[in-house]
Amino acid sequence: MSDDIPASEQSISLGGRLLLASPSLADGTFDRSVIMLFEHSAASGAHGIIINHPTGTTVGDLLKDTEFTPLAHLPVHRGGPLSAGELAFSSFTMAKGTTIRYQPHISIETASGLINSKDHIVRATIGYSAWSPGQLEDELQRNTWITLRPPPNLILMEHDITLWRTLLGGISPYHNLLSQAPQNPLLN
Repeated sequence: MSDDIPASEQSISLGGRLLLASPSLADGTFDRSVIMLFEHSAASGAHGIIINHPTGTTVGDLLKDTEFTPLAHLPVHRGGPLSAGELAFSSFTMAKGTTIRYQPHISIETASGLINSKDHIVRATIGYSAWSPGQLEDELQRNTWITLRPPPNLILMEHDITLWRTLLGGISPYHNLLSQAPQNPLLN
């Protein structure tokens, strides 16, 4: 269900929520993106990672050191346009059976220890996404993003381009219709 948080509510933090790109946002980087916000405030802006854009590479393709061996098979996702040369690890954890807890920037040791846990997802990302103070609120006011509380089964879902369609389609019949639209309707 969409949060429908008014953009004028400057005191509301969206940290821990998902941002789904509006179908009209087709700029390449954020096209059909699902972003996990790990920080948001009116004073400092917002930071998060795209969670549904796999790059087709694994950690082992990028890092050959033996300390990365437990993580070698882990797919690498494009987290956003900023710091696109940096690889970072984060985790999603089921907390109390219904809540998703997200922990950005975990250490290699922590990532290696969580990699085989059924209650955690370890994510390897290149880059991140960020907004300056007021920028995200402005984009929300222009309906560029749809906010959503992470569903409890988020860690069980495929974290690829189909995630956007699945989450958007589950909001309402109208959103389901939007999720089924072709990426470029002019080519039909």
